[in-house]
Amino acid sequence: MTQPATAQPQDTDYTVLVEAGASTQAARAAVRAAGGRVTAENDAVGTLTVKAPATGFVQRVTAADAVFGAAPVRPIGQAPGTGGRQTREWHDVENEHVGAAANPKAPTAPRTTAAGLDPLDDALWGLRLVRSDIARVRQAGDRRVYVGVLDTGVDGTHPDIAPNFNRALSRNFTIDIPNDTNGDELDGPCEFRGCVDPADHDDGGHGTHVAGTIGAAANGFGVSGVAPNVSLVNIRGGQDSGFFFLQPVVDALTYGADIGLDVINMSFFVDPWYMNCTANPADSPEAQIAQRTTIAAVQRALNYAHGKGVTLIGAGGNNHEDQGNPRTDAASPNYPPGAAYPRPIDNTTCLNLPTEGDHVISISALGPSTGKADYSNYGVEQTALSAPGGYFRDGFGTDWYRTNENQIRSAYPRNVALAAGDIDADGTITAKGEAAGVAKYCDATTCGFYRYSQGTSMAAPHASGVAALVVSQFGKRDRAHPGTLTMSPDQVEAVLYGTAIPRACPEPRTVSYENVGRSAEFTATCVGDTAFNGFYGHGIVDAYGAVTRGGDFL
Repeated sequence: MTQPATAQPQDTDYTVLVEAGASTQAARAAVRAAGGRVTAENDAVGTLTVKAPATGFVQRVTAADAVFGAAPVRPIGQAPGTGGRQTREWHDVENEHVGAAANPKAPTAPRTTAAGLDPLDDALWGLRLVRSDIARVRQAGDRRVYVGVLDTGVDGTHPDIAPNFNRALSRNFTIDIPNDTNGDELDGPCEFRGCVDPADHDDGGHGTHVAGTIGAAANGFGVSGVAPNVSLVNIRGGQDSGFFFLQPVVDALTYGADIGLDVINMSFFVDPWYMNCTANPADSPEAQIAQRTTIAAVQRALNYAHGKGVTLIGAGGNNHEDQGNPRTDAASPNYPPGAAYPRPIDNTTCLNLPTEGDHVISISALGPSTGKADYSNYGVEQTALSAPGGYFRDGFGTDWYRTNENQIRSAYPRNVALAAGDIDADGTITAKGEAAGVAKYCDATTCGFYRYSQGTSMAAPHASGVAALVVSQFGKRDRAHPGTLTMSPDQVEAVLYGTAIPRACPEPRTVSYENVGRSAEFTATCVGDTAFNGFYGHGIVDAYGAVTRGGDFL
């Protein structure tokens, strides 16, 4: 008889998904029989976190009737060392401007003087494109509306985040991973006891940038967000390095639902598979089980959150492809590093998660010209709405081409700016930081830092901010969570779709990006009409339209 595994250094953490309709007790017994032991449980979706041997466990436990499947919490394996933090295409896109040859003729935008806007909002063209600047005269957001940022963390001490940050509700569901399987640095050294960062800390910077776009306070300091008066909650599910593994994502989603969040922003995909397939012949049997488990577990978590009143917003992806006709996936698995291999993708059985999950409003990214950004995914199958995501190469033939100002400016944690060499120990912006467009704003007592980035990760929070304004304007008192507002996510979706600014496909419909230095692979064809198409979905999210005309769609 197989004996339960004891806690050995070579043991691995797994997510085990209980079969629908089966008892958790039976699944626990199956785990023990397969050589594992349960260390945690998520009742909301039926997952067990298990320690078990590194080989053979997935197939043994999946053979039990009470178990749907299993996946490593963090994929295992041997791969060539990389000698530093891992990067992925999404993050390469977001940092394209760093070290790039920028246009030295960049025009200077006028300083902001409009009421309700902050000193550095002159650079926030995205704020104006979604008409948050005029919407806030009618509705600037309600403190009783809670927006969850499921990301790398949120710097709750940043001067633009702190006024709206709910520290009491914020949680971190990750544990920092100092080294990968070869001893190469992954998340970096552990700064806090147990390698668990506090719930107001962000060592990656991505989550703080997202949070600032959603709800940076309109407090006369730095920048303001799309919904500058709503409450921000950190439900961290991403590593410092930018990886988002299954169990932390599921736990963050279900926790957010349980505490009554109104909106959750998800600017990521669940690692290590860019595309999770049910039975891709290119994958091993164990990898197929892991992907089926990921699909089922994430969908259960999305269903759970939607059922508890959460509007779910997802970044459409930075892989410059039609999501209804995906290319070969050459990037998966992206962890451990060096493990990827080409995987032909069948659109009917493969999903990019969470953005292709049920109930998720998927957002494509636009540049300031309102053209689809070269990197942005698109297609009528998944694109629901479009929003400003930044496009460094926008404005070809003008002085705006290849300027930082074409991207999205938002909050930047001081600790990340220092580690990146964008500022020195005294807080002075370095030459590197200046080239990347890092900005600093100070008052008599404190300073805040800001940086540019681009991606569908930056587009999604514009939509999340507008969704928060919709709940602020039309939501009702939440009896399950006194002192907060609530609104059916289906109603929020109806308002977002109904009030979006219609945008027709460009003419010609096929757009080449070769003039800005991209390969023919980036060429994209827009399908659909003005009411709905693959570049813009139902249109560009519109804060002013949502708060003034949204009632017409309820």
